[in-house]
Amino acid sequence: MRISDLLKKETIVLNMKATNKEAAIDELVTSLDQAERLNNAEDFKKAIWTREEQSTTGLGEGIAIPHAKSDAVQTPAIAFGRSVNGLDYEALDGQPTHLFFMIAASAGANEAHLATLSRLSTFLMDEAFRRKLLDAATESDVLAAIDKKELEQLQAEEAEQDKSSDADEYTLLAVTGCPTGIAHTYMAADALKGEAKKQGVSIKVQTNGSSGVKNKLTSEDIKQAKAIIVAADTKVDMAPFAGKKVIQVPVKDGVRKPKELIDRALSGDAPIYQANSETESESEEQGKAGFGAGFYKHLMNGVSNMLPFVIGGGILIALSFLIDIDLNNQFAQMLMDIGGGSAFALMIPVLSAFIAMSIADRPGFAAGMVGGLIAVNGEAGFLGGLIAGFLAGYIALLVKKLTAGLPQSLAGITTILFYPVLNIFFTGMIMLLLVTPLSAVNRGLEGWLGGMGTTNMMLLGIILGGMMAIDMGGPINKAAFTFGIAMIDAGNFGPHAAVMAGGMVPPLGIALATTFFKRKFTKQEQEAGKTNYLLGASFITEGAIPFAAADPGRVIPSAVVGAAVAGGLTALFGIGLPAPHGGIFVIGLVSGSWFMYALAIIAGAIVTALMLGIWKKKTV
Repeated sequence: MRISDLLKKETIVLNMKATNKEAAIDELVTSLDQAERLNNAEDFKKAIWTREEQSTTGLGEGIAIPHAKSDAVQTPAIAFGRSVNGLDYEALDGQPTHLFFMIAASAGANEAHLATLSRLSTFLMDEAFRRKLLDAATESDVLAAIDKKELEQLQAEEAEQDKSSDADEYTLLAVTGCPTGIAHTYMAADALKGEAKKQGVSIKVQTNGSSGVKNKLTSEDIKQAKAIIVAADTKVDMAPFAGKKVIQVPVKDGVRKPKELIDRALSGDAPIYQANSETESESEEQGKAGFGAGFYKHLMNGVSNMLPFVIGGGILIALSFLIDIDLNNQFAQMLMDIGGGSAFALMIPVLSAFIAMSIADRPGFAAGMVGGLIAVNGEAGFLGGLIAGFLAGYIALLVKKLTAGLPQSLAGITTILFYPVLNIFFTGMIMLLLVTPLSAVNRGLEGWLGGMGTTNMMLLGIILGGMMAIDMGGPINKAAFTFGIAMIDAGNFGPHAAVMAGGMVPPLGIALATTFFKRKFTKQEQEAGKTNYLLGASFITEGAIPFAAADPGRVIPSAVVGAAVAGGLTALFGIGLPAPHGGIFVIGLVSGSWFMYALAIIAGAIVTALMLGIWKKKTV
């Protein structure tokens, strides 16, 4: 099958009207839909955006290849678009994008279709070919340029196949793979092969594409190769590479940095891959790639596993207050015991445990769980949980290195004895030392707030509201909450009204942001954002923790400012609240105007949402 069988004049847009990424995708999807290549344009567009959220398909060099494999595709097809002035497609090189190939693969696309679609992605590595497309005057010129390039490519592939069949061994090996297995997989393969050819190096590249594994590496290939490059964003069977020097990078590095990867492989600057310690190998790679990428990966592993505890526990707590704010009802108390006493009690330890597990695999899990529990008991909050998770993970890696030289006779008990004992001991001891200063900070804050009294209620409201959002359940949050309760006992209901308003704002503001600024959040975050409406309304500040943990530099300041606005307005309006908890369900108990209290909370949430909407970057 030829590319001209999939790309037709009616799906070519020579002069795109789009000026941004969203409009470009809309325009290309529309061309496919009008050519009757789609069953459902909206569903296909969603599939395209799902792919974009994994990583941008703006590859740089003025090229973008948005693609998806979906039931919404009636007939496998390609749409071509050209923007003469270029537009911001969030390309990897940050430059404007001019050439767009939207690949539409049906869910049941056969191997011939997939091979043809993937072949197109490799053509765009040729600068001369891209220039012909930029200079094309008509749709026929575009098709003619592609036909000519395809014929040249097929002839080159045949010649390479004949040559490779005579090769006895390869200096380098590589594996490439992307989530959809259509474009980046083959572009990375071609980039690596092209660079190897320039340097006179023999290389064999296995592609893990939609149509299956092609050019599979054999045990003999692996045995003889000097090094192996794995450029993939999908799961690759790494076991056969045990004992070999392996470089692991994202597939985009295969496309963008083939020379750097091949130079590094030839120099021998790559770790030896150990099949029984994949995490350790990955950790070394992340150290070379940059701390940020590894930090984010480990953090996300903890946050994603913590999320069910936040949502499930928070909603059960909200339901308990909805049934009976005083919890005199037995069923309401049971809901509180499940949600607050169990789910929320496990939330921070689970965060810590899965961060540690991401870093050091199973040896880090138990130490992370124990460290997180110490953080909870020591009132260190979710920040303490983060510290515990990373501490446990890296201690586990250190212990693994220190015990690597033990006699072979002890290898059998190392995993079941030395790892858990040493990891838990060192993590626990360090965490016990860390939580004490945090407790002292907590007590100091309570004393400072008590000394302020009512001399400046608006300033006090701003401070209390902001404190509720700084660590969202940690020592600073608890200091403000405890102070509010103490003021209720003293007959002063104003401070706690500011406390509750400030505590409601972070999840409500995030919920609004995920609703009205969807492009700034992943699909998972958008879904989690919906539950924050209920969590925020129920005074469950912890609903914002997963978002704060994932992007603390933007989420926490936005939440603090919005919460401070709500707390300050509450004090300004002279609102008092005698109920210690309950959120919107106890709004009828306020002294003063319940309407003005609700207005203060809504204003704070809007401020947080707007700051996030402006400040956060689009997901790619």
